[in-house]
Amino acid sequence: MNNKIVKIIVEILLALAAVALVWLIYASIMEPVNFNKEKAAREEVAIQRLKDIRTIEVAYKAVTNHFTADPDSLVLFYNTGKMEVVMQIGSQDDSLAMANTAAIRKKNRKITNEQLLELYHQGQPLVFSISTPLAVKDTLFASRENFVIDSIIYIPFSGGKKVEMDAIVKMVSGVQVPLFEARMPYDDLLKGLDRQLIVNLKADRENQNKYEGLQVGSVSAPNNNAGNWE
Repeated sequence: MNNKIVKIIVEILLALAAVALVWLIYASIMEPVNFNKEKAAREEVAIQRLKDIRTIEVAYKAVTNHFTADPDSLVLFYNTGKMEVVMQIGSQDDSLAMANTAAIRKKNRKITNEQLLELYHQGQPLVFSISTPLAVKDTLFASRENFVIDSIIYIPFSGGKKVEMDAIVKMVSGVQVPLFEARMPYDDLLKGLDRQLIVNLKADRENQNKYEGLQVGSVSAPNNNAGNWE
């Protein structure tokens, strides 16, 4: 093999090495960029799911006076439960209706809202509120065409792991207060992504004394059912 051929081979190998080096540098730069992009996309799905859990938990508490730590109970409540919905009849800006309602109540102090509703349907101008029991599934998320209750109890992208939940009654400022929390650990939410970047993310959260994932509500530090992304 003459020197010219050797030189060509060396030049090709050097060119390939340079391309490989450039690719490795590019990949090392893009890896965290792609990780953060996918993390943000997954968190968007997870946050909506945690918001939905919060909505159902609040409705559940309104009916039972306590929260639940059982995700399946939320699904059952949504599918079979009922809740009182307050409906406003008439407008408080209608002075005639306000005066007429006051006169009727003064004349008959025992008159029920059902009787007022009958008078309202007969054409009387009235203003009052009435509670009606409605099916939970006909009330919550009624405007969400693609809402699927069975999916909200699972951590998205986790391969079927359920949302971690706790519910307690705790003394706060001398008052017994029901509390709940729902959690999605990054280990599950970011399953399949770069393991070292997940470890780094968790370590950063730990250093900031923050939960290593997404969470709504808290059983240790009452926060008015806020999410840790808010």
